[in-house]
Amino acid sequence: MIERTPLCPQRVRKITGSFAFIEHRFIRNGFFTSLTHHELLLYVFLVLVGDRNGLSYYSYDKICTVLRMCVDDYILARDALIKKDLIAFDGHFFQVLSLPKTPVISIRKSLKPEEMAQKDPATVQLVIRESLGIKHD
Repeated sequence: MIERTPLCPQRVRKITGSFAFIEHRFIRNGFFTSLTHHELLLYVFLVLVGDRNGLSYYSYDKICTVLRMCVDDYILARDALIKKDLIAFDGHFFQVLSLPKTPVISIRKSLKPEEMAQKDPATVQLVIRESLGIKHD
């Protein structure tokens, strides 16, 4: 085993109070890359605030405030983490669960051409610019 010397020996981390951890399998087995930005942000937050059983008691408004996340993004992230079997939620409490055997990969479908004008930000921007008579860049 290679022995490594800390870069800043005076700043080596120590566990002095409560402690949160994420298994190395989280990155090694693809869980990290299976999550969206908001899902990852919410998951790490719940890991950090959870007790020794992974339970946390934060309300959605507090979570949204701390994470600077709108309620819609929070709900999407929460529901995705539940579907991916990473957390449980009973309406009041969260529990970060032990990692499942493999990550659940969500397949993101492309928008249909008729949905593009409604849901694609670049297309919506194009429609607004055209309606205002602004030339394309």
